[in-house]
Amino acid sequence: MTFGIIQLASDAFAADAAVAGTLPHHVPLRFGLSVYRVLDRIAPAPYVEIELARYALRNGDADAAERYASRLPGSPIRDELFARVALERGQRALALEYLLAAPDPDALDRAAQSLAIRNPAAAYAQERLVEARLARDGTHPDAAAQTYWEMGRLANRAAWRQIPGSAAQRSWLVPALHDFESAVRLAPLSERYLVEAANQADLLGKRSEAQEFFTRAAEIDPGSADAVAGLGVVAWQNGDRPAALAYLSKARRLDPSALMVRALERDIR
Repeated sequence: MTFGIIQLASDAFAADAAVAGTLPHHVPLRFGLSVYRVLDRIAPAPYVEIELARYALRNGDADAAERYASRLPGSPIRDELFARVALERGQRALALEYLLAAPDPDALDRAAQSLAIRNPAAAYAQERLVEARLARDGTHPDAAAQTYWEMGRLANRAAWRQIPGSAAQRSWLVPALHDFESAVRLAPLSERYLVEAANQADLLGKRSEAQEFFTRAAEIDPGSADAVAGLGVVAWQNGDRPAALAYLSKARRLDPSALMVRALERDIR
């Protein structure tokens, strides 16, 4: 019976990831917290401290997270938790030290994505630490490119929380472009990174740069409706309606539901 209760409590922390309709999906998080807090008092174990520390971090309680993490034996996950605590407190140098001590940056990358829901700016700082670790270890360029791409997306999420058109918003949009360009430099044959960089350049009014990225993406993947429609967006902005319509027609044949196809359709209406 005791084991079953603990198992249900563990399921509560992963309820969001459970398949809909299954028992774990319906276990309330407050039940899991109650059981784990009791275990923490009477029979503390690493898995208990880890989950309670992660929960505290998701709720911005760095002190509680540090308290739980400090009870863990030395390990990569302990270093990861201390790095997240340091980031929560704005201590980037300390966070970097903990990150460099942990051999698995993927865990911190996942943590950044979770943190982005509440604080994309802090998540961006955390993702930068992942990039620093990858650069230190000489990781394969594809992995580093993915990290830069994630950083660009996080920078944009932070930008949309600022006043539209403000200097604060631009202070995020410009670094996002640099991050996407870094991803392209490291993985020049990735259509996804090229389209992302093109869109960011267009957003910042850099049409010639956007056109160059869209052109490269279309050359790499002629079946990319987003790349072709992106060229149509640039043509429309340059006042070339016939070219824009031609690109739209071609992109529709490739994928009428592509995001850039819809964007071009909105522009032309």
